[in-house]
Amino acid sequence: MSARIPPLADLGKWQAVIAAAAGRCQCRGACGKSHAKDGDRCGREHGGYQQHHGGGTVRLLAAPADPANLLLPPHRAVALPKQALAAWCPTCHDAALAAARKAVRAAAPAAPDALFDL
Repeated sequence: MSARIPPLADLGKWQAVIAAAAGRCQCRGACGKSHAKDGDRCGREHGGYQQHHGGGTVRLLAAPADPANLLLPPHRAVALPKQALAAWCPTCHDAALAAARKAVRAAAPAAPDALFDL
């Protein structure tokens, strides 16, 4: 446990989320990967080493469990109860956030360009 370095803000909530996740990323495919090699759940653990994506030590994030809620502004995301949060490795978090943004853009109707309306 000495390799686990907590974040600077709201330590209690972060610790509860990471403990509930057993120190492992809880992504089950929201990032676009199947994680089939790891039992359908991301295998990255807090304080562990990641070989890809720049290497280095994995630092898990406590962020909304529902990928749609990843788009919440930070002041609303931190107000969520710990039951609505999940542990995310940065790689899965960034990919799930990008997928959520893409889904919102795809669902939004194309606004007409007012400059060229006749």
